[in-house]
Amino acid sequence: MDFMSSLVEQRIKEAMAKGEFDNLKGKGQPIELEDHSHVPEELRVAYKLLSNAGMIPEEMAVKKEIVSLRDMIRFCRNPGEQVALKNKLTEKELRYKMLMEARGLQQSPVFQQYESKIIKKFEGVE
Repeated sequence: MDFMSSLVEQRIKEAMAKGEFDNLKGKGQPIELEDHSHVPEELRVAYKLLSNAGMIPEEMAVKKEIVSLRDMIRFCRNPGEQVALKNKLTEKELRYKMLMEARGLQQSPVFQQYESKIIKKFEGVE
């Protein structure tokens, strides 16, 4: 162990002995680890800052709306409302595709096929 590591280790042990870590927020609770592997390495710090501030990229917000709309369509029993919801879903899907293309993040055809199979399975259509 180099000098710096041993010094840090010593300071941590001293602080623990003094009880300086006893009243830390979240003590005794599991740590929530976030998976940012889908975010390019050079953008991870900015993404983490925005995420901690409660901000999410527009494409993630639109994708969340798409999921909600699909759920609403699945449970909607009014044919008129279903048509309106499907129109709104089409608009959101188009917006999502435009955002992804603008960022150069197009979905592969294989993923699109897989996604459509998953959606059909959830909708009970196979």
